[in-house]
Amino acid sequence: MTDLFEEVEEQLRSDRYKQLGRKVLPWVLGIAALALVATLAYWGWDTWRSNNIAKASDQYAEAIDALQAGDREKALQVWTETSKSQAPGYKALSLMHLAAYQMSQNKTDEAVKLLDQAAEAAPDAALGDAARLKSALALLDTASFTDVEARLKPLMEDGRPYRIQAREALAFAKIRAGNLSGARSDFVVISQSLDAGEGAQSRARAAMGLIDSGSAKEVAAVVKAAQALPPPVVGPQGAVPQAQDVAPQ
Repeated sequence: MTDLFEEVEEQLRSDRYKQLGRKVLPWVLGIAALALVATLAYWGWDTWRSNNIAKASDQYAEAIDALQAGDREKALQVWTETSKSQAPGYKALSLMHLAAYQMSQNKTDEAVKLLDQAAEAAPDAALGDAARLKSALALLDTASFTDVEARLKPLMEDGRPYRIQAREALAFAKIRAGNLSGARSDFVVISQSLDAGEGAQSRARAAMGLIDSGSAKEVAAVVKAAQALPPPVVGPQGAVPQAQDVAPQ
């Protein structure tokens, strides 16, 4: 009799397991299918991204080679193509080179538009702030102090890669606006900043001396040296490793 009860109980358990399996199996299969789709989607996206970066890297290098060979038209053509790519780092750098060309043609408005696009496309703060600083510098001689200040103030916040150069540019803007005491205060801050390079500190001390001697108009030549940032350096994945290595001439 005991064996009979055990057999019936085992049969009931088996039926319950089967019913549970029929209920759970669709969910298990659905989750597995979703996981497979997600894995394939990520793999496809990563492959697409890698291919875009590789293509943009080749184009960017081609443009640099063309420029060094004296073929500026080809360089501009290739940079224009790269500026439409889906590789954020190379897209931003190409836009900055195109902006530099527009500046050389005295087309400030066009250059600023390109720099603003570069800042928006940039994959990191180092490259984005380089474009923002360049756009502010391009407007120093033409825009109002309010407009220039609005562009530079955010770049001066703690942790931003170009905060010293932004403060230099703002000091120059203050000189243009006739605020010599405010400009001198900014130069004092720069001259005493531990994170300011020797060049920035030297320029700040020279500017302070010019202001004190009544030669404020000559400060422009000193402060604008901040525009001479190094040429761009891009890593194999389109990243910019150093803040000081990102701004095209």
